Amino acid sequence: MRVRTAFALVAVPALLLATSACSGKSGSASASGTAGGSDVTLTYWASNQGTSLDNDKEVLTPVLDAFTQQTGIKVKLEVIGWHDLQTRIQTAVTSGQGPDVVNIGNTWAVSLQATKAFLPLDASAMKTIGGADKFVKTALDTGGAAGTDPTSVPLYGLAYGMYYNKAMFAAAGLQPPTTWEDMVADAKKLTDPSKGQYGMALAAGSYTENNHFAFIDAAQNGADLFDSSGKPTFTSDGVVNGIVRYLNLMQTDKVVNPSNAQYDNGTKAVADFATGKVAMILNQNNADATIKKNGMTSDKYGVVAFPAPKDAKSQVASHVAGINISIFKNTKHKDQALQLVKYLTSADVQGQLDKPFSALPVLKDAKAVFTDNAQEAATFTDIYNKRAKPLPLVPAEDQYESTVGKAMNAMFASIATGGTVSAADVKAALQTAQDQVAASVG
Repeated sequence: MRVRTAFALVAVPALLLATSACSGKSGSASASGTAGGSDVTLTYWASNQGTSLDNDKEVLTPVLDAFTQQTGIKVKLEVIGWHDLQTRIQTAVTSGQGPDVVNIGNTWAVSLQATKAFLPLDASAMKTIGGADKFVKTALDTGGAAGTDPTSVPLYGLAYGMYYNKAMFAAAGLQPPTTWEDMVADAKKLTDPSKGQYGMALAAGSYTENNHFAFIDAAQNGADLFDSSGKPTFTSDGVVNGIVRYLNLMQTDKVVNPSNAQYDNGTKAVADFATGKVAMILNQNNADATIKKNGMTSDKYGVVAFPAPKDAKSQVASHVAGINISIFKNTKHKDQALQLVKYLTSADVQGQLDKPFSALPVLKDAKAVFTDNAQEAATFTDIYNKRAKPLPLVPAEDQYESTVGKAMNAMFASIATGGTVSAADVKAALQTAQDQVAASVG
C-alpha cells in the first residue's frame, strides 16, 4: 500500500468482513446521469499521497479536469488522510452511502473484497479499463483473492529498499551489502554509540513497519503466514526465526539505537539517516521526499535490495506495497466509473502522477520517474517487479498486521529497556496472535 513516510500501512478492522452489499442508494453520484456522461458526476475518494491534502488536490485537480474535458464526466474529488480513510470506507460499506470510486491500501484488498461491496472486475470490465496485461503482475495480484475476479487494480506502486550513506561507507572502506550477514557486519563497523552514531535506524515502534518485516523475513526463510485454507501459521519456525533475526538488530547486534523503540513511523528513522546519525535505513521509496527535506541530495546515498541471509530460501526483498483503486458495486454509473479507472491507470496519466506522489510504475515497461537517481530508480523497479511478494491474500490479513505488529512493538520496547526476548518468547507471543486470528477465521 502506498503511504507517505510519516505513516505506515493501516490495517482494516475485522468489522469490514461484515457482508454488507451496500444495497442502499449511492449518495455520491448525480441521479440525473446519462450514458454519455455529460450529466454525470462521479465522486472519487483519493488517498493522501502527497505532502498534504491540499497538495494532493493541486496535483489531481488538473488531471481530473482533463478527464472531464475528454469525456464530459465530472468528478467530485475528496482527498482523505490515512488516519481517516479506513473508517470512511468502513462506514460506506455498512451504510451503502459511499463514493463511486475509491483508493484503497492494496493490502486491504481481500478484506474489502469479502464485504461484497465492491465491483468485481470480470473479463469484460478488465477489458474496458485496458486489460489485465497492462499491469505489473505482482501488483495486479494484490487486487483480490487468488482465483477470483479482483475488486481493485493497482494505481501507485511502492517497495522497500535499503538506503546507505555513500560517504560513511567509503570512509569505512565498505561496499554495499548483498547478504544479511554483510549488512550486520557493516552496521557494526558504522556503529559508535559514544558519538551518537548507529549503523541502522528502524521504525521499531510502528506495528505496521514491524509486521511488514516479519512477513519479509519469514518469506526469506521460505515460510508463509497462512496455510492454503486461510488459517494462520504464525508459530512456524520460519516466521519465529525471521522475527528473532529482525529483533536482534537491536538486541544482540546492537546496531540500532534502543530509542528507536519509540519511533512509531518511518519519518523519524529517515530523518536520522538524512542528517548522518545512521548509515542505513530500510524504507519504501517514498522516503526520498523526507530525505530531500532534511537536506540530503540523491547523489549522497545509494539503494540496494533488502539483503537476505546467505542460506535464504527466497530472495524476497519487499512486500508489494502501494495503492489500488476500486469501484463501489452500487454505483449508478458503472460505465463512467470504469472510464475513470481506465484514465487514471493509463500510461500518460500514470506518468503525470508518479513523480509528485513518489510512486513506482504499476504498468509493464513504464519508466520510474520518482527520482533523478538512475541507480535508485532501477533498483526499486527491479525489487517491485521481481523481488516483491504480496502480503497474504486472505480476509484475515488485516488481523495479522495488528496482532503480530503490535506484539513486535512490545518486544522492541522490552529490549530497549534492558529486557531479553528469546525465540521462545517470540513463539509464545505469536501463539497468542495466532489463536486470536484463528478464532475469527473459524
